Amino acid sequence: MSIQAFADNEINIRQVTGGDNLVLIIDQIGYDNDVVFSLNHNRNNIEIKQVGHNQEISWVSWWGSGYNWGGDLDGEDNTLKLYQNCTKSAGNCNKNDIGFHISGDDNKLWWAEGYIIDNRNDTTWTYDGNEGGGHTVNVDIHGNNNSIVGFQRNCSAGACSGHIARIYLYGDDNDVFAEQVNDGVKSLYLTILNDDNVVDIGQWGDAAHTATITIDGTYGTNLDLIQKGNGANTYSLTQYCVTSAGCTISITQD
Repeated sequence: MSIQAFADNEINIRQVTGGDNLVLIIDQIGYDNDVVFSLNHNRNNIEIKQVGHNQEISWVSWWGSGYNWGGDLDGEDNTLKLYQNCTKSAGNCNKNDIGFHISGDDNKLWWAEGYIIDNRNDTTWTYDGNEGGGHTVNVDIHGNNNSIVGFQRNCSAGACSGHIARIYLYGDDNDVFAEQVNDGVKSLYLTILNDDNVVDIGQWGDAAHTATITIDGTYGTNLDLIQKGNGANTYSLTQYCVTSAGCTISITQD
């Protein structure tokens, strides 16, 4: 579509075979910010905002560019809202990364680094003017009608350590809301593979929480995991739901 550069910002988006009704909004306020990916198919809505410096939105690192096999965003009617923010002084922002590989239709991906929202339905993204960057997220969807909404922010305790998330999904009709707030490496790996799961995660406070969650099964699971406070909580869950009415799990650590 276009390649533009200003103050070391880069926007490079390539349409693989063309398409209809693409709505693309990109704001870059700062420098050394990159938006680099390819896309295919129709009616994708993409909103990108980068405030500060040393930030990138691109393809998933382990996949590499998907241009030659259909596009990094290959699916119809997807809605992406991707925000990045770092407010530290020149040269002091750790790199923020957002990657995605969506090969499915009607998926919603809203993810922010350095911004915060109240819940999965909130449309007002805010920030507190104290963000240090260093966040890494990889999203890899494949299925249809999945909704992934989440954010990572830091610097509330002055440490400004970055958080990591990795969310894979390969099934349909999953709803995930994930948040990692405050300092200390929170980590989080979620792999869902089946359909009809509803997941809320959390991980707050200033300690290095870790959650590795694999959900699969014949039926969906409702999972609510909260790890909060200043104690280093760790959790690993593998769940295979075979109950026809679905499964419910709630875990809270403090």
